[in-house]
Amino acid sequence: MEILDWIQNWFIDNCDGDWEHGEGIQITTLDNPGWDVEIDISKTSIANMEIEWILNEIGKHDWYGVKIENQKFNAAGDAGKLIFLLELFKNMIEKIENE
Repeated sequence: MEILDWIQNWFIDNCDGDWEHGEGIQITTLDNPGWDVEIDISKTSIANMEIEWILNEIGKHDWYGVKIENQKFNAAGDAGKLIFLLELFKNMIEKIENE
């Protein structure tokens, strides 16, 4: 399944009449250039997980970082990392759900 199909289905599955009126999923651009992804995980099995900011920087144009705090998955990366960031979220959710 393509990542956009997966994230779309995940969004639909989490819509409960309330959650989607909050922050839900936000994808914005950064000026360096890059992507910023923020996903409300308050209704998920990882809602209480906390991960401090982890930055993986290979070069000026090859980097990404991720953290989980305040019931939000936050990830950012260079201009070529949007699919990677969404797949990172998917892998985290699926790993926890399968444990």
